[in-house]
Parts: sequence; structure tokens; C-alpha cells
Amino acid sequence: MTDSSSDKFATRAIHAGQHPDPATGAIMTPIYQTSTFVQKSPGQFIEDYDYSRAANPTRTALEQNLASLEGGKHGLVYASGVAATGAVIHLLSAGDHVLLCDDVYGGTNRLFHRVFQQLGIEISLVDMTDEAALAAAFKPNTRLVWLETPTNPTLKIVDIEAVARASKAHNAILAVDNTFASPVLQNPLALGADIVCHSLTKYIGGHSDCIGGALITNDTELHNKLKFLQLSEGAVPGINECFLMLRSTKTLQIRVQRHSENAMAIAKHLDAHPGVEKVIYPGLPSHPQHELANRQMHTENGYGGMITIYLTGGLDAAKRMLEKTRLFSLAESLGGVESLIEHPAIMTHASVPPEQRKTLGISDSLVRLSVGIEDVEDLIADLDQSLA
Repeated sequence: MTDSSSDKFATRAIHAGQHPDPATGAIMTPIYQTSTFVQKSPGQFIEDYDYSRAANPTRTALEQNLASLEGGKHGLVYASGVAATGAVIHLLSAGDHVLLCDDVYGGTNRLFHRVFQQLGIEISLVDMTDEAALAAAFKPNTRLVWLETPTNPTLKIVDIEAVARASKAHNAILAVDNTFASPVLQNPLALGADIVCHSLTKYIGGHSDCIGGALITNDTELHNKLKFLQLSEGAVPGINECFLMLRSTKTLQIRVQRHSENAMAIAKHLDAHPGVEKVIYPGLPSHPQHELANRQMHTENGYGGMITIYLTGGLDAAKRMLEKTRLFSLAESLGGVESLIEHPAIMTHASVPPEQRKTLGISDSLVRLSVGIEDVEDLIADLDQSLA
């Protein structure tokens, strides 16, 4: 099986980092359910494996697979997306400054402000769709720029190349959370990012049955620092989770294509619905950064499965809708094959301070949809009855 970088995405998704088991010929990478490995002699390891916190063959296969999908040299996987985020922040020291995208997952906001800020990390929130505001926010001690695109939950599209240029001019690391787009729709390393972060729990896992995170980079020095932190902190996923993620990457492209097809049809339908005040979806020409999405994302595969809507009628209307859906399950998370619906102000972004939510437009009437891969006519009928 090939790991060639010349292979197309779907081929790499199935084969990169994975080879038939030499002992049995098993086509699937085995689950090496072991905590330790026998050594030939003290300090003489078999294929560099000594302890599963440091490395495990199943995890190595996943790390190599994900690196290939993002067009990177190095991949590392973690117990969760926020564990991966924390590893990046641990590259910093007290007194360092971070530019944080103003609209990010609530858990990311919480991690930066309520865990690391108290350790002396300085943080500034910036609307990174505003290049002038971004340029003005850099300080002599800025060491890290962290962004999401599309952002969570307002789906802003940030120009990765522009932010990469600004970051490099100030000798700051640029980390891009690519969870919403997935490697199918966007590859930040090719646009100048230093690190790509994923919550594997979402589109890459895709089946709502395991939790994980990942970091991918082309910078060997950065990789070595992150690898040391991974070993030292030990926030690694279980081996069964790694196996399940490898199962999932094989179907990633076709799943994301179906998510995107369904989401586009639903976005167009809701855009004309009297119960919906506004629809935000990068695939609609009405999206403020629609043209940027066309340039930056692999839109031949679509624009993703996430839709944000503002309902007419405020919180009461939102609660009625959320309580009445039949196929859209009221739950946090996203990216699974089943459709989910949630209320960011009460659920995923409840930890974001109210004044910040107000500035971002995360109001009581805002509802976030993670469109699954069910029959789209059934999904539209479900939304229509919940809005009736």
C-alpha cells in the first residue's frame, strides 16, 4: 500500500500510514492493546516502541494517516481536541501574548481565558476577518495566533493566507483549528499555517462514538517540541479510539460531500422560510465571505455541514423548534452521520461571557445545525414541522 503524496485524497484516506499486518496479512491495522513493549536489551527497542504513552503502532498509523490528509510531514493525536489545543499553548511561557480569533468554540475560549491566562499568558480577542484590526493587535511579545475558519458558531471565513503573512512578519506561530472544514474542504498548511488542529471527535471520527484531537505540522522543530509535550503530559487517546478513527478516515471524503450536499439544500430552503430571519452558510452568495470561501476551500467537495440560523421570535421560538425536531437530535457536538441541533448561548458557548456573546451575535434566537447524511427530504420535512 502506498503513502505517496501524489495519490489523491480518497486514496490517501484509505491507505496512508496503513499496511497489511506482516504477521497475518490483516487488511486493517491491528489494535495493539498493550501498555508496554519487550526490549531486546536495556534501551534497545523493537521498532522504537517501549511504552504506549510514548508511541503505539495503532496510534502511529493514525498520526501518519492524518498528516497525509492535511499535506503535512508530522501528526500527533491526543485524548481530545482541547487536549491538542492545550499542547500548543504549552509552547508558550508566562508573559507571552496570544491573538485569539474572537469567534471560537466555547471550550477553546474557556481554555485560553480560564486555564492559561492565570498562568501569565496574555490574550487578545480579534475579529480576524478585519485585516486592519489584526495588524493593530500584534505586540512585541505576540508568540501565537489561533484562529478557526469557518468560525464556531457564526461561520465567519478568515483569510488564512493573510493571517499567515501577518504572523510570519511578527515571528508568531499560526495555529488553525480546521475542525469545521475537515481536511476534505481545507488544508491550512498549504495556505501558510504552522500548525493545524482538529477535534477528531467531529467530522474525522464522524460516528459520535469516540473522542480525540490532533495536531499536524510541517515544521520538524515544532513537531519535536509538541512530541515532547505529548510524552510528558500523556494526554493521548486510547488505542481503540485510534482504531475507530482509522476506520472513519476511510469514508471521510464521501461523508463530507454528503454533509455538504444536504447542508446546501437545507440552507437554501431555510433562507426562504418565514420562520427564519437569517441563514449563515458559506455556500450561499449572501454570506459576507462567500468569495473568500470559494478561493480558500475545496468547494468541489462543498462548503461543509454546519448551518447557523437566526429565528424570528427569540428564545421562545428557538426552544419550541429545538424541542420539536424528530430527526435533528438536540445535543452538543457536530460532524456525525446523524443530524444534530443546538442552542449555542445555552449549550456549547454558555461559558463565553454574555457581553462577548452579544458582540459576536450569539443571541437567544441563534440556532446551530450540524447536518447529517440522512435523506435530505426527510431532514427538510423535520425542520418544517419543528418551525410550524
